[in-house]
Amino acid sequence: MSFSLLYPLALVLLPFVGCFVYCKSRPKPIYFSKLEWLPKSYLRLDSDRWIVMGVFGLLVVTLATPYLYKPDANYHKKGRDLVLAIDTSGSMAQSGFDSLERFKSKYDSAIELTHRFIQNRHDDNLGLVVFGSFAYIASPLTYDLEGLSQMLHLMSDVGIAGDSTAIGEAIVQSIEALKHSRTQNKVIVLLSDGVHNAGSISPKDAVDRAKKSGIVIYTIGIGKEYDRELMRLIAQKSGGKSFEAKSAKDLEVVFEKIESLEPSPLRSSDTLNIQKLHLYPLFLAVVLMGFLVLRRVF
Repeated sequence: MSFSLLYPLALVLLPFVGCFVYCKSRPKPIYFSKLEWLPKSYLRLDSDRWIVMGVFGLLVVTLATPYLYKPDANYHKKGRDLVLAIDTSGSMAQSGFDSLERFKSKYDSAIELTHRFIQNRHDDNLGLVVFGSFAYIASPLTYDLEGLSQMLHLMSDVGIAGDSTAIGEAIVQSIEALKHSRTQNKVIVLLSDGVHNAGSISPKDAVDRAKKSGIVIYTIGIGKEYDRELMRLIAQKSGGKSFEAKSAKDLEVVFEKIESLEPSPLRSSDTLNIQKLHLYPLFLAVVLMGFLVLRRVF
């Protein structure tokens, strides 16, 4: 692990700590032959000043944001460039998909399990495509799993892209999200509960584009009314696999199977595994300030 500062220029404020000593007018010196003659408030003055100086220094360090990182972690990162294509058509609002929560919609169950899937993909570069009557990229490829999870909740909802199902456009937009990928292992996970009935691009043409780009498509058909044959052909022609999930429990198992896929080497020089440490000096500064307040009160 290596140590660095996110905002090192903040340390230029440290010399100002001397102002707590030299920027005040000095009182007239009074000499006592015995310290016990000096009131206790005078005895506290110097130590209080040192505490204030310490608090200032700790706040400056907090502002500089120290952190630990692994400088070689990016070059040994393994995983895949993976895009999740989520169906948000009107049929996803149907309930009864989760046997434990009968009133939960297929969409809510799918989003909940997709969120868990995202949190387990620590070595993957993930993107998000949302589709209904049309498709759009809700999040480009990113290692920021927390940010991607937030986008999953903010940029997707039943009907947000229309009530129909444009599977061909979903695949094309996923290919677009992978356009700048440099890894050999590029994957699309396509989740849908319906039949292709919208969009200007056929699933066949979209799969042909995916094959030319070396992209494997894994399809997940959820519920009982999706086009099984189409989902099977999409996966088969792209070199992937087709999964069926009739319930939320089945979908959980499907995601576990996808998680077990063999990762391929993926290099990135633009990201760091960072562990920020700024809360530690901030906590210590708060403790010292609290100690100073209690000391002056009591």
